[in-house]
Amino acid sequence: MNLKQVVLGLALVATSSLSAVAQCKQQIWPADKAKAEECVAVFGDAVKQGHYRAATASLQWMMTNAPNWNTKLYVDAATAYDGLAGQEKDAVKKKVLVDSLMLIYDLRLKNCGDEVNVLNRKAAANVKYNINNKEKAAELLAMYDRVYEISGNNVNDNNLEAYISVIYVNYLIQKNLPEAQKTLTEEQILARYDKLVAVIEAKTQKAQAENKIADADKYKSIKANVDDKLSKMVTINCAFVKKNWEPRFRQNPTDVVLAKKIFQAMLNDKCTDDPLWFEATEVVHKASPDFTLAQVLGAKYLQAKNFDKALPLLNEALTLATTPADKGKINILLGDNENQKGNKQSAREFYRKAIAADPTNKDGFEKIGDLYYFSFAECSRKQSLAEDRLVYIAAYDMYAKAGSQDKMKSARGQFPSVTELFELNWKEGDVKKIDKCWVGETVTLRTRGKE
Repeated sequence: MNLKQVVLGLALVATSSLSAVAQCKQQIWPADKAKAEECVAVFGDAVKQGHYRAATASLQWMMTNAPNWNTKLYVDAATAYDGLAGQEKDAVKKKVLVDSLMLIYDLRLKNCGDEVNVLNRKAAANVKYNINNKEKAAELLAMYDRVYEISGNNVNDNNLEAYISVIYVNYLIQKNLPEAQKTLTEEQILARYDKLVAVIEAKTQKAQAENKIADADKYKSIKANVDDKLSKMVTINCAFVKKNWEPRFRQNPTDVVLAKKIFQAMLNDKCTDDPLWFEATEVVHKASPDFTLAQVLGAKYLQAKNFDKALPLLNEALTLATTPADKGKINILLGDNENQKGNKQSAREFYRKAIAADPTNKDGFEKIGDLYYFSFAECSRKQSLAEDRLVYIAAYDMYAKAGSQDKMKSARGQFPSVTELFELNWKEGDVKKIDKCWVGETVTLRTRGKE
């Protein structure tokens, strides 16, 4: 039997088989059971041994006379024709075999149902052989659209990255066409991307929940490849967001899905000072409270001196913090919040809490050192320079604990001089308390140029 007869035979099967859709889970034999049993034995053995061409006649007989026999019929048929197509070097003959393979999936769907499973398999086979066939590009895209429409999060893994590849091929074909002739717009690309990413994220979360680390890493890698391919089709920068997404967000400011897209795109393009980013991020955080979002938002509002917004977010972040490092970071920010409002003592308390929460983070010591260093004017009694300069020694001691060499040097340069100590009858090594100022530290006297 030549290839033309093969595909013709399958086409006749497709048009003549009118069986009611069933799951084909049990073996349903035709009237000529003996012939059917012989065919099953022949194609089963041939497929098992990789003798695919020897299986074709028996497979065609069964698909014509016993289309509901069992799903094994279509599984073996797909294996055989996929094997033949993969081995075929002649382009014309390969096309005939691939077309036959597609017909087999259609027959299985027609006679046995199970659309999600079968169409996922057909799409994977179709993209395997036709991804570079421009004539099949639109058909492939429509097929994948249907796969994602019916499959929910149960899209086969091999159809994840394949979808963005199919989209990309269609994009390249239409790239240089006049806008009026294009059937694939940026918005349509992004809509498909959103569907794809939603499935990948669902699979990632499921893998993480089941502690399947390798699977989770695989999905993250797929997501990175998908994002890379998208970046070649659509430039999603701040200008794009402002033009295309902001108007939609203004119409529906509670749209969490859109808010997430705005948040990520503007973060990637580093335009997070835009009020739109703040608003979108708040929507995302409100929908799903998250430590990192609360921290970032709080820090950004703090930077903008919007204390009414910053403080609640930072306090919320503190309740969401689960590690010593996270707790330390938030206490630092809460200290900064108090410092910017001029509440230095309160700021110091938060910096001390940061140190207690995470002793490995030395930022708290450096922050306290800054408080002391810049308190000279408010703490000066203007009666003795030696006494007024004690705050610099206190600052130096904090910088030393932080390991900040440059700031230690600056503070040391402001220590009292030998002459200034002599005027009070003080000497190096004496211990003095800064009791006329909020600093309240006890320091060991040192002079400029010496430690």
